[in-house]
Amino acid sequence: MKFEVNNSGSDLIINIEIPDKYKEKLLEEFSNCQQGKCSCPTEEYKKLESLTVETDENKVSLTLKSRLGQSIDISEINKCLNYTSNKIEEDR
Repeated sequence: MKFEVNNSGSDLIINIEIPDKYKEKLLEEFSNCQQGKCSCPTEEYKKLESLTVETDENKVSLTLKSRLGQSIDISEINKCLNYTSNKIEEDR
């Protein structure tokens, strides 16, 4: 899984390239995050106002919108994405 995190004002835009065989599991993990059940070793999810997920073939795009007055730490998001990548690859 390869990913890129970009700052866009109060939003973080994450573009992920992922083999099709891992895509479903990745989407499950992000669905859990949307429901406030994130398994990442970070507290950054508490700063989220919303998490939008879009898919297109072997790509997944996320938009993380922070709560008013909050700032999401990109380094923590990178750690979370690495954690999630390792987790879904181990589960297969």
